[in-house]
Amino acid sequence: MNIIENIPVYQLAGAILFVILAPFIGAVITGIDRKITARMQGRVGPPVLQPLYDIFKLFEKENIVVHESQNFWIFSYLIFIIVTGVLFFAGSDILLVIFALTLAHVFLVLGAYSTGSPYAHVGAERELIQLMAFEPIIIIAAIGFYEITKTFDTLGILQNSVAPIILMPGIFIGMVYVFTIKLRKSPFDLSTSHHAHQELVKGLTTEFSGSTLGMTEIAHLYELVFLLGFLFLFFGMAAPVIGLIALIVVYFLELLVDNATARIKWQLLLKSCWIITAVFGVVNLMALYFI
Repeated sequence: MNIIENIPVYQLAGAILFVILAPFIGAVITGIDRKITARMQGRVGPPVLQPLYDIFKLFEKENIVVHESQNFWIFSYLIFIIVTGVLFFAGSDILLVIFALTLAHVFLVLGAYSTGSPYAHVGAERELIQLMAFEPIIIIAAIGFYEITKTFDTLGILQNSVAPIILMPGIFIGMVYVFTIKLRKSPFDLSTSHHAHQELVKGLTTEFSGSTLGMTEIAHLYELVFLLGFLFLFFGMAAPVIGLIALIVVYFLELLVDNATARIKWQLLLKSCWIITAVFGVVNLMALYFI
């Protein structure tokens, strides 16, 4: 009780609002995503709230599991995705946020492995490869934020008088590049995808059904809001309007890339992400150090 009383009200409010509102915000963004994608492909597309309808329908279905442990792993995945967002929006240490996010995806991988399905195993292995591709740039971003703001706390980074994007353009470009991985869009949708044409064989979620798959979808909505919040840190309260416009532009570019590219091999994914990380991330970080 004393721990809760010592937490500032605005930090507690940020955590509570994330837990309550993030699924709905994420569902609306995903619904708009599907609508725009459909228009790009000459289709009408589903209703904007279709992601929520899909999740409700999943929880109404019979939950058939291959192995009982998979429910535990996926529930842990959902919980730690929520913890990641709670820590982030409560203004906590960004390194702790990154560790919580990584642990969440480890639980997802374990859930896929526990099914024994060869399709899920391949998806799980590709998920681990994508983690290897994504983690370096996000760690570099955290270090870059510290170099500029002298704090690892997301609240301190957000309130910095100078927008980090001014001194971290290369790192921002690297984050946008690997942002496609976390959105599970082409050309980086190796482990699984949000597209309907992959419902039957869907990588690491192939053997998930009913409430298990529903928890996975809810976790994706929470993660989407968290990722957009992470990108917003590059602008912070020093340039909030520009930051919101930049997020809209970046997301639209993700849709264009998704609809204009085909899936690549994991070797090219790993190589390209590390090259981008080295060229834009490491070089930008070295420039910050010398400045």
